[in-house]
Amino acid sequence: MWMTPKRSKMEIDESRAFRAEWTQRYLVVEPPEGEGALCLVCRRLVAATGEPDVKQHYEAEHEYYERYVAEDERAALVERLRRGDLREAAPLTPEQRIARAGLGLARLLALKGCGWGEGDFVHRCMAVMLRDVLPDHVGVMDGIDLSPETTRQRVLDIHQNLRSQLFNRAKEFKAYSLALDDQAFVAYENYLLVFVRGVSHDLEVHEELLTIINLTHHFSVGALMAAILEALQTAGLSLQRMVGLTTTHTLRMIGENSGLVSYMREKAVSPNCWNVIHYSGFLHLELLSSYDVDVNQIINAVSEWIVLIKTRGVRRPEFQALLTESESEHGERVNGRCLNNWLRKGKTLKLIFSLRKEIETFLVSIGATTVHFTDKEWLCDFGFLVDIMDHLREISELLRVNRVFAAAAFDHICAFEVKLNLLQRQVEEKNLTHFAALSQVVDELKENLQEDEKILDLERYRGVICRLQKEFERHFKDLKFIKKDLELFANPFSFKPEYAPISVRVELTKLQASANLWEEYRTKDLGQFYAGLSAESYPIIKGVACKVASLFDSSKICEKAFSYLTRNQHTLSQPLTDEHLHALFRIATTEIEPRWDDLVRGRNESNP
Repeated sequence: MWMTPKRSKMEIDESRAFRAEWTQRYLVVEPPEGEGALCLVCRRLVAATGEPDVKQHYEAEHEYYERYVAEDERAALVERLRRGDLREAAPLTPEQRIARAGLGLARLLALKGCGWGEGDFVHRCMAVMLRDVLPDHVGVMDGIDLSPETTRQRVLDIHQNLRSQLFNRAKEFKAYSLALDDQAFVAYENYLLVFVRGVSHDLEVHEELLTIINLTHHFSVGALMAAILEALQTAGLSLQRMVGLTTTHTLRMIGENSGLVSYMREKAVSPNCWNVIHYSGFLHLELLSSYDVDVNQIINAVSEWIVLIKTRGVRRPEFQALLTESESEHGERVNGRCLNNWLRKGKTLKLIFSLRKEIETFLVSIGATTVHFTDKEWLCDFGFLVDIMDHLREISELLRVNRVFAAAAFDHICAFEVKLNLLQRQVEEKNLTHFAALSQVVDELKENLQEDEKILDLERYRGVICRLQKEFERHFKDLKFIKKDLELFANPFSFKPEYAPISVRVELTKLQASANLWEEYRTKDLGQFYAGLSAESYPIIKGVACKVASLFDSSKICEKAFSYLTRNQHTLSQPLTDEHLHALFRIATTEIEPRWDDLVRGRNESNP
C-alpha cells in the first residue's frame, strides 16, 4: 500500500475495525469473539492491527486464490469456503519441496546477476556445508538440480509467473502511466525498458517492468510504437486509461516531429481519455544534465585518470575509498561507457575533486601528463562542474524517493528552479557562496598568480546555468499545466473552491464541510485518505486522485534496473536471448512475490 510520510508528528493508531470488503478481497471474516480476522481457508485467526496484516497473511499463504478474479467468481468462492466445500491445498511432497528450493536458488542467482553455470558451484558449496554441519541430510542435495539448463528454465518460469500476476493486477488499473528508459543499458546491445505505474480502485500503486524492447530490431519510431502498443494490449491496458508518460530527453523520445512521445500522445487522443502528461527530466537526471554543464570535457580527462588508478595505482592507500566506491557501483570489471556514467554523478566527482592533489602526484610518479593541473581555466571549469553536479545530486536524491506522489515531486522541481535562479544571480554578482569547489580553486590560484591577472570568466558559467534553467522548464512544463490538479490532490481542504474547475466545485465544497473527512485527512496518510473516500459521493475528486496517483513520482524503479545492470554488466554482456534478459530484469525490479506453490505444482487450471 501507500508509503507516504505523515503530515503531522502525531502518533496515530490505525483502526483495528474489521472491514466488510476484506471478506472477498482476502477471504477472511470477522471472528465471533475478539479482534482480528478469521481466515476462511486455513481457519486461523489473524491477529490484525490493520489491513496490511490481513493482506500479508493472504499473499503469503493463500494467494493461489487470486485466480478467482471476477466479482461473481469471488463471491461464489467465499460461499464455498464458508460451507467448507473447498479444502486447503495439500502440503507439498518432499520432491515438490526440493523443486521449490531449486526455484528459490535460481531466483537468488538471477538477483545477483550470476551466470547460468554458477548454480553448480552453489550446489557444491551447500553440499560441503551440509557434510560438516548436518551430515545426515547430505542426500537432500542429490535431488536439487542446479545445472545451467535447469537454472535457465526456472528463471523463465519465475518470469512468466510474475508477468501473469502483473497482467491480472493490470486489469484492475483505473489509470496508469508509462516510463520509457532508453539510456539505462550499457552493455553491447541497446534496449528500451518500459515500466508501468498503475492505480487500482482502492488507490493501491503498482510499479513494475512491462516489457523490454530490442532497439536493434525496432530501430524506427513506428516500430517502437507498435511494440509498445502490443505490450499494452497483451497486458490488457487500453490507451484510454493512460495518464502520463515519463521519458529520457533523447531525440528518439522527444524529437519535435519524429519523437516517440508525439506519436504516443497522438495515438492516445480520444474523447474519453485524458490529455497525456509528459515529463522528461526524471530519468537519469544527473547523467543527462551533466552533458549540458560539462563545458570543457572534464569527464573525459577524469576518466583517463581513473583508468590509470585502477591499473597502476590500485595499492595506493589514498585511493582505496575511491576504488571501493567504484567497485560497489559496478564491480571490478567496467566498460568505458559505464565508467563514464559513474563519473557523471555529483557524489563521485566531489570525491575525485577532493583527491586532485594526490592524483597529480600519482600522475607525475608514473610519467603521465599533468597538463590540466596547470591550466587555470580547466581547473575552474572542474570546480564549477563539481558544484553544479552536487546541486543536481541533491534534487536527484529527492526524486528517487517513491510513494510520495507527483505533487511532492513537483514541489521539489519548483524549489530547484528557484535555486537555479539564486545561483544565476550569485554568479552575476561574483558571489561564490554556493560554489564551494570553484571558490576553493580560485583561492588556490590567487596564491600563484599576479594580482591583476584574470582568473575566471563567470559569464560562461552564467550561460551554463541559464541553459540548465531552460532545460528544466522544457522537461517539466506539462506538470505546470496540471498544477491545480496537483495542488487540489495534495491539499483538498485548503484549496479554494473558486479556483477549482467548475465540475469539481460542488464536491470540493461538500468535502470541505465534512468534519469526519477532515479528521481522516488530518490523521491519515494522503493515500489512505483517498483510498477511503467514497467514489459514489465524490466521483470527480476520486478521479483526480487516481489520475495524480498514477503519475510516476520518482525514478526509483528505473534506478533499480540501472543499478542491477551496472553491477552485473559482465554477465549481462554475455550472449542472452531477449526473453532471458527480460526475465532477469523483471526478477531484479519487481515487488511481486512469485507464487511458489503454483510454480512447483505447475497449476494452470482455474480451480484447485
